[in-house]
Amino acid sequence: MCAIVGIYGNENAARLASLALFSMQHRGQEATGISSSCNGKIYTKKDRGLVSEVFDDEALSHLRGNMAIGHNRYSTAGGDSVLDAQPVFAKYKLGEISIVHNGNLINKNEVRKELIDNGAIFQTGMDTENLIHLIAKNTKDRLRDRIKEALNKTIGAYCFIIQSRSKQFVIRDRYGIRPLSLGKLKTGGYIVSSETCAFDLVDAEFIRDVRPGEMLIFSEKSDEPESIQLFEPEYRPCAFEYVYFARPDSMIDGKNVYQTRQNMGKALAKNDAQKNFKADIVIPVPDSGVPAALGYARQSNIPFELGIIRNHYVGRTFIEPTQEMRNIKVKMKLSPMKSLIEGKSLLVIDDSIVRGTTSKRIVKMLKDAGAKEVHFRVASPEIKYPCYYGIDTPTQEELISHRMTKDEICEYIQADSLEYLSIEDLKNSIGNDRNYALESFDGDYFVKK
Repeated sequence: MCAIVGIYGNENAARLASLALFSMQHRGQEATGISSSCNGKIYTKKDRGLVSEVFDDEALSHLRGNMAIGHNRYSTAGGDSVLDAQPVFAKYKLGEISIVHNGNLINKNEVRKELIDNGAIFQTGMDTENLIHLIAKNTKDRLRDRIKEALNKTIGAYCFIIQSRSKQFVIRDRYGIRPLSLGKLKTGGYIVSSETCAFDLVDAEFIRDVRPGEMLIFSEKSDEPESIQLFEPEYRPCAFEYVYFARPDSMIDGKNVYQTRQNMGKALAKNDAQKNFKADIVIPVPDSGVPAALGYARQSNIPFELGIIRNHYVGRTFIEPTQEMRNIKVKMKLSPMKSLIEGKSLLVIDDSIVRGTTSKRIVKMLKDAGAKEVHFRVASPEIKYPCYYGIDTPTQEELISHRMTKDEICEYIQADSLEYLSIEDLKNSIGNDRNYALESFDGDYFVKK
């Protein structure tokens, strides 16, 4: 769920990287960091907190050079100390190196044990540090060759940007699970980022998505990045990017996120129409439920209303690391519009139900505000399986759909009815022209150790 960015060939590289990270703050709020490179030396600034808190003018003034990489952290591996913030920096035989990573390496423990057995000393709990050690211990003369061999021992979902003193290496795993796009900066140079919403803020033109299994190399030798296909693609982009993670104004692998979420709402409405279901108003759980609710309202001709008001100064509750913090933030974040919903039958749309606690609080909040009925609709299938590719659902016991049936969940959250999107409708909503990573819904763990 983390955000990564790389800027190459622009004198304001670090500042542009900070703007890109600001636009992708939704992908991680625990820590942020940037490494720049100037005159053969890498400068790094990272800390816990939001981009706007960590990168003021003074901090950016120390990050000199025409190339920079950056990261917003949402922890799926490692701890919450500043040591576990990225970029990860090290000195080794070929010089200095810095790495940012979005994803999760499923063979991280085995690789780490082997490295430790051979004398490696780790400074962080992150799987990203594995790659640093694999590169440093290699004896090849060129960094690109060391990276290739390190990736042969790396299994999982990953987008890496590796910065040396003079080059940037951009790699996406063969499955293309996590998104990564390439753009051209109008002020000069290139940008690579997790989402295309970053391009709008830094005035960049979208070129294309980084291909699954591809490595791009930016260097002074060429005006354009060199492309090497490291692995045969087995394309499986993550469906959860469209359901929840990505900003609605992003294009993820050629698909407009906003439109796919509207399609999900329309599919829910079509299913309800077959049962002659009616409600007075359609209201979204803001903000990620808004496009699906709009799609539902347009398909069903039931009025769309903003019956829940969100405080935008509170972050995303799903990516908070503890349940206690999630519960507190739900109260701070959402408020019902009592005059609008009192005495009405509500059709409430959310993007997903993961643990169930947030949904239960929302239903109670609406009924306490006078709603006659609360019918809950979910614009994704039931999440029954943990994801090991970068989503914070580490155990099945945390997933309410693993422990309970749909009827039991409906009773638990105290809704008057509950319906989910089917897996087939989800695929059709995104565009049924490719295979998607659906392991959270169907348990197909296609990446094998």
